[in-house]
Amino acid sequence: MLLSARRVAVVTGAARGIGAATALRLAADGMAVAVLDLDEASCKPVVDAIAGAGGQALAVTADVSDRAQVEAAVSRTAEVLGPPTVLVNNAGVLRDNLLFKMTEDDWDTVLGVHLRGAFLMTRAVQTYMTQQTWGRIINVSSTSALGNRGQANYSAAKAGLQGFTKTLAIELGKFGVTANAVGPGFVVTEMTRRTAERLGTTIDALEQHLSQEIPVRRAGRPEDIAHVVSFLAGEDAGYVSGQVIYAAGGPQG
Repeated sequence: MLLSARRVAVVTGAARGIGAATALRLAADGMAVAVLDLDEASCKPVVDAIAGAGGQALAVTADVSDRAQVEAAVSRTAEVLGPPTVLVNNAGVLRDNLLFKMTEDDWDTVLGVHLRGAFLMTRAVQTYMTQQTWGRIINVSSTSALGNRGQANYSAAKAGLQGFTKTLAIELGKFGVTANAVGPGFVVTEMTRRTAERLGTTIDALEQHLSQEIPVRRAGRPEDIAHVVSFLAGEDAGYVSGQVIYAAGGPQG
């Protein structure tokens, strides 16, 4: 049974960080949200926060690099919440290393989650979008797509997402579906906290150092990215498609 006729969004990697902030923002915008992550229990705080604010949310478990799990998750979303017409491909992992130290597993894992995951999720959801003749696909890329030391795998995946986005815009535009990418710069999340630890420093020290190189003189927060996604997912963004919008506190590229 469908809970409502409101727009339904699927946000991957939504248990924490940018994904959680995005799920909360889209719910605040009036959408029902499938909060998708590897562990359903980890999604509960986000789902509870949305429900507590009067919204609709569903915790969904899936490894986005696994076709069967993706298809099952999308089908469950459609059955419980309604046809998903907004997709935010945010799920991501890091396996940073210099090229000569990078293993094949490091490469395959990162490309599998970011690129294969976005492909599988988009392929599963686009059917509902084309049937509804309305859809919004937002892929979370990164300033690392422009190149970043120790991130050959991550940079390749994030650059690949940009090409994927532009192609989706071309193929799906005639069905009323837009596709755009958001490229965050340095954002304080659990992932960047772990990066700081790997570098032998703290997130506070890393933030202070990097903020001096950002024109607006501060690091990003997950909500900064969620605001951009909110616009791209809304009715007013219908003439914006195939774009990469860097949310990095200054110009990129």
